[in-house]
Amino acid sequence: MVKVLISDKMSPRAAEIFRERGVEVDEITGMTPEELKACIGDYDGLAVRSATKATAEIIAAATNLKVIGRAGIGVDNVDIPSATAAGICVMNTPFGNAITTAEHAIAMMFALARHIPAANASTHAGKWEKSSFMGVELYGKTLGVIGCGNIGSIVADRGVGLKMKVAAYDPFLSPERALEIGVEKLELDELFARADFITLHTPITEGTRNIINAGNIAKMKKGVRIINCARGGLVVEADLKAALESGQVAGAALDVFAVEPAKENILFGLENVVATPHLGASTDEAQVNVAIQVAEQMADYLLVGSVTNALNMASVSAEEAPKLKPYMQLATQLGSFAGQVTESGIKSVRIDYEGHAASLNTKPLTAIIIQGLLAPLMDSINMVNAPVVAKERGIDVTESVNDREEDYQTLIRVTITTENQTRDIAGTLYGDNRPRIVNIKGINMEAELGRHMLYVTNKDKPGFIGALGSVLGNSGVNIATFHLGRHDAGGEAIALIEIDSDLTAETLNAVCNLPNVEKVKLLKF
Repeated sequence: MVKVLISDKMSPRAAEIFRERGVEVDEITGMTPEELKACIGDYDGLAVRSATKATAEIIAAATNLKVIGRAGIGVDNVDIPSATAAGICVMNTPFGNAITTAEHAIAMMFALARHIPAANASTHAGKWEKSSFMGVELYGKTLGVIGCGNIGSIVADRGVGLKMKVAAYDPFLSPERALEIGVEKLELDELFARADFITLHTPITEGTRNIINAGNIAKMKKGVRIINCARGGLVVEADLKAALESGQVAGAALDVFAVEPAKENILFGLENVVATPHLGASTDEAQVNVAIQVAEQMADYLLVGSVTNALNMASVSAEEAPKLKPYMQLATQLGSFAGQVTESGIKSVRIDYEGHAASLNTKPLTAIIIQGLLAPLMDSINMVNAPVVAKERGIDVTESVNDREEDYQTLIRVTITTENQTRDIAGTLYGDNRPRIVNIKGINMEAELGRHMLYVTNKDKPGFIGALGSVLGNSGVNIATFHLGRHDAGGEAIALIEIDSDLTAETLNAVCNLPNVEKVKLLKF
């Protein structure tokens, strides 16, 4: 039975779902890093919110861990490169709290426009200071949305509903999508110049970190109001403070800060700042939604191999997983075969998907092929870290799809270019969905791979088959299947033999010394 640790407080529904799916679960919250490090090796999955820090040190101790699930959007607390290198899938739940966070951003905008927190405190104090809290209308104002993904597009929709003019900056926003959600797509500098309110809804990347800085604030309309319910690192807080004090920025509403928990901050105490303690996802509905989603996603991954909302590997839906299963077996065999017979440095890999295979989600299949190819070279390689390792080693990986059925209804071909040569291997699925190898180095054959396979390349000369059979028979090795192929009479030939047991070094050497033998490899699957 697979085992999951829930290390942060979340809705009880998460644990219930794990148990309903047959996953053993422990709920241990508030652990120190040392305590987590001591126990994490016992678990296949780790479910977290934002409190647990899955650092490189923790991941190094997680010898059995297969998946980390973040109940929420931000994964700043997970060392994704370390997890990827360790072959651990990292997933989040980007949709569970999208509406909640978007609504909080809108609420913060209203609070900022109408001085609601300060007016509330003043009124509770017995004062009646109407003239002190003169606000501005949202109607007709320009709302600039930086980041128009799940949350940003909801905020934009609400802005349109408030009869605001909504503009968006997002490099990935297509003109068609902008038209669909009713926003004007602008470049960043133009958005800064035109917006009355600017709201941030982007992750932390090299391109977005500190995007609200002194230089960009100077490009904004005087009296702009800024809302940040995304990530604290998007704002240079010292620059924002200076702009708030000078009047360049009329006000700011912040739910997130550079350092959290924010017990103190240079922006605290300013009259034109509205601050909340990272409440974007803090509704009953959102807490339940993200808990349900993370439990379902992790259970699906651990039990059936489907991958949803992964940040470091290709997604495989629950519907796709059964269809992909026989192809994954074929991909594993093709990659492993190519890896075991390749003896020099790999420069590139080309994978062609033909016929029915071309209509599938090929990304996980490619990852599995690369995994099999690299497995003879290194330990702890899997479909999560294989593409990254290939890139680090300078191996160029390309895919090609062709949905035309040629010799086979479905075919996957793997072509390996090394420092010395280029060779390929192709396979298909027969009617029983069992993988078959159908071509090696341009030589046609049909072979089903067993646990122990003897691969021999030789010159096609009379007597070779008998001699090979005699060596194996005299060594007490039983032949299960024997597959042959050749380019032409007297030319290069291949024998692929399934044997019932491993070969001794003496027997393997005897095969190598047979006349006309060019190469011998004992393959294991």
